Amino acid sequence: MLSILYGLVSAIGWGAADFIGGLASKRNSPYRVLFLAELAGLILLLIISLSIGEPIPSLPAWLWSGIASGMGTFGLILLYRALAEGQMTVAASVSALLAACIPVVVGSATEGLPDPLTILGFLLALGSIWAISQSREHSDWRISLRAILPPMVAGIFFGFYFVAIHIATRETLFWPLVSARLAGTLVMLCYAVIKRSPALPDRSLWPLVSLGGMLDVTGNVFYVLSAKTGRLDVAAVLSSLYPGATVVLAAIILKERISLIQKLGVLSALIAILLLTI
Repeated sequence: MLSILYGLVSAIGWGAADFIGGLASKRNSPYRVLFLAELAGLILLLIISLSIGEPIPSLPAWLWSGIASGMGTFGLILLYRALAEGQMTVAASVSALLAACIPVVVGSATEGLPDPLTILGFLLALGSIWAISQSREHSDWRISLRAILPPMVAGIFFGFYFVAIHIATRETLFWPLVSARLAGTLVMLCYAVIKRSPALPDRSLWPLVSLGGMLDVTGNVFYVLSAKTGRLDVAAVLSSLYPGATVVLAAIILKERISLIQKLGVLSALIAILLLTI
């Protein structure tokens, strides 16, 4: 039950971070928003790591955290590109689906096949991810390969991030996340230098984007805790329900209407969570 709770908190954190990132990206470059979010998250993780006196992990943990960082950062770059150039609903749902599927395969191979009720919960959760990400205006099952390829690749990167950061945090929790966030921040800074563009968004957006970065860290920490206290595949599937939090926040704050298919997706997600707790 603790693993389930951690996974749901992770989904809420990531969903809220995506909602804030989407709001900020409408007013400024997504890449500049992403850089500040990475930087804010890095500062928060450094403060936590230094304040609790967590021991320094071994070299393999640093290496795995570096791999995780590369996967996560390039996945975010591809996802932001997909969000900017294509349908947001398609990009969000496809990337989340593949991000959840890869840890399921890895978890089944390393920890054994889950029981039938858990498998049924996985299937319902994966279906709900797609349904929640749809909207009445943009729901369309006819998708071109050109539109779906970037979010597919982004989802693959996210899926391997789930696996790599799980391995990296076996010894300690926060320092591997610091390493991963530092590498991601440096990648985004190099991107800004190459493009010869400002790295930071407009100053008026700093509080909002910083909050988003801290919520993203919350999602990462609770995903790791969920995987540590339970199965990797269960943690990844629950954490990948983050589009639900984004949709709910959009309905509450922006007064966006929730379509019928999204309501069915939320119901499916609740049933999936119930099956995963049995």
